[in-house]
Amino acid sequence: MTKSINHNSIQSTQHYRQATHAAASMTAAPASPGETPVFPLNIYAHALHLHEGVASDLHFGLFKNDKISMRTAQQSTHELLLSKLPPPPCRIVEVGIDPGAATSSMLSQLGYDVRSITLDTLETLNADAQGFDIVLFKESAQYIDQPVIFNKALDLLSPSGQLIVMGEFALKHTITHLERLHLLKNMIMLAERSGFELIENLDLSVLAAPTFDYLLQAISTYRQRLIKDLFLNPEQLTQLEQSNRINREKYTNGQYGYALLRFRKKTTPRWRLQLLKEDQKHKLFDLFKETFHHTMTPATWQWKYGSNASHELGVWCKGKLIAHYGGVGRKILFFGQPQTAVQIADVMVDTNERGVLTRKGPFFLMTAAFLEHYIGYGKPYLIGFGFPNERHMKIAERHGLYGEVGKMAEISWSPLSKFPHWRTRLLPITALDNNAQIALIVNACWQQMAKDLQTALVGIRDWAYIQHRYLNHPTQHYQVVLIKNRGGDQTRGVLILRYDAHGCEIVDIVAPLAEIPLLVLHARRLAGINGQQRLFCRITENFAAHFAVAGGNRKMLDIRIPASTWDNAPSIDSLRNHWWLMSGDADFR
Repeated sequence: MTKSINHNSIQSTQHYRQATHAAASMTAAPASPGETPVFPLNIYAHALHLHEGVASDLHFGLFKNDKISMRTAQQSTHELLLSKLPPPPCRIVEVGIDPGAATSSMLSQLGYDVRSITLDTLETLNADAQGFDIVLFKESAQYIDQPVIFNKALDLLSPSGQLIVMGEFALKHTITHLERLHLLKNMIMLAERSGFELIENLDLSVLAAPTFDYLLQAISTYRQRLIKDLFLNPEQLTQLEQSNRINREKYTNGQYGYALLRFRKKTTPRWRLQLLKEDQKHKLFDLFKETFHHTMTPATWQWKYGSNASHELGVWCKGKLIAHYGGVGRKILFFGQPQTAVQIADVMVDTNERGVLTRKGPFFLMTAAFLEHYIGYGKPYLIGFGFPNERHMKIAERHGLYGEVGKMAEISWSPLSKFPHWRTRLLPITALDNNAQIALIVNACWQQMAKDLQTALVGIRDWAYIQHRYLNHPTQHYQVVLIKNRGGDQTRGVLILRYDAHGCEIVDIVAPLAEIPLLVLHARRLAGINGQQRLFCRITENFAAHFAVAGGNRKMLDIRIPASTWDNAPSIDSLRNHWWLMSGDADFR
């Protein structure tokens, strides 16, 4: 029941956040220590006060039977935690929501040397030469990225010091929308890869789950008094009760749980996994140039990774970035339904470290962590995709990270003469053409294309995407044209071309699939007009036939399409040969 930075106690699911966001946003800002708690903690605190006469602790209780009070159950939580600690005076840093809360106050009174900090000060805290004996996260770890937890614990703990994490976890992910709890098994695996050994995993789910029952009873009993005293909208309480019932059910079916984990600091690892921060991007630029032999500009980085939909993991060795694994978020249609995917990008390892391709090497470390953290059921992205060559694909398959779900093919044509096509005409689109009419036309083409691809996986290609991906690219130039009927307003499709030393390339289309031969015809004309010797396109092999009907030469490429096999995600069999991907779906073309 600890307060979160998102005004969320106990409830840490997307459902709760959606259900209570409007209500929570109308309350006061997060309270400082000693001030009145914010919604929904004000409800819990007042309900407990009415029910028991006191509300000094807003944490889960451990109920040994259904006869005891919340206060007694919470005391059981404290007693269990104390039984896991060395005798005082050992040095403890408690990372929580409010400094001076019940746990740190109790420990101080018992003679422990306690440093209580909030989540937003964790990364700035430095240990002295002696180090701490215990780093404690009590119902707060779910709000912090796991690499931050383990890296700071390594820095703060003395040799053989202990990291204790007590709170809620996801025990399994089976839903397609985002869960907010860390998956227990993944947290343990990352800890062991980060220099810790697990010394205890205590499942407290059965004892903690009645906390929801107690709160539901208290809110129901004092419903009218809570509405009156706290000036609540009745719907706020209804939503809160529903959220508690949903979470209680998740405990019952084994989806959520409550646990106490104890880890011992075992070693300082050779490589450190960290989330890459914006002020570290110059390190990425150095590694990128060393790996790919050309530069990434700050504008390209901002275009690719500057939004909240993108993520970067880095592996560091002695203060140097030696590996990088990026992901760029993408809205997709997943067999006709809106979903999110992530394109894997800029995977690279320093040349001096590439020989370490074992399960303890930097490539495995960052890839496994990214898949665990971001891809699969209950994660930010349901599926991932990328464009590795066969060699890299085999390495990932050998480690059990990826499975192959498709291949890329290339079709090429000879250019045509520049004479116009009498039935249709071309209308160029530039970055300046940001008007409602163009948006309506492009979106209509996309809706027709989406209708044809209801049994496929395809990235959304609406006007907002076309603008960002092609018209607003910081370094690349693309030719974007509408193909329209002469003498009428009907648009047949959108064609995106790129010109380079390899010829004229169809990097993307937005059109009904039946219009592809017409788009290829116009692309061949434009290739001829621009003096190109060749027109070509790259498309996932399972959809190549739609382009092959326009003639041309077809060949397979050494480019594979992967999907995660590391964590609980849609199966390889369900995804195989269903992706619609073209060159434009790759960030590097």
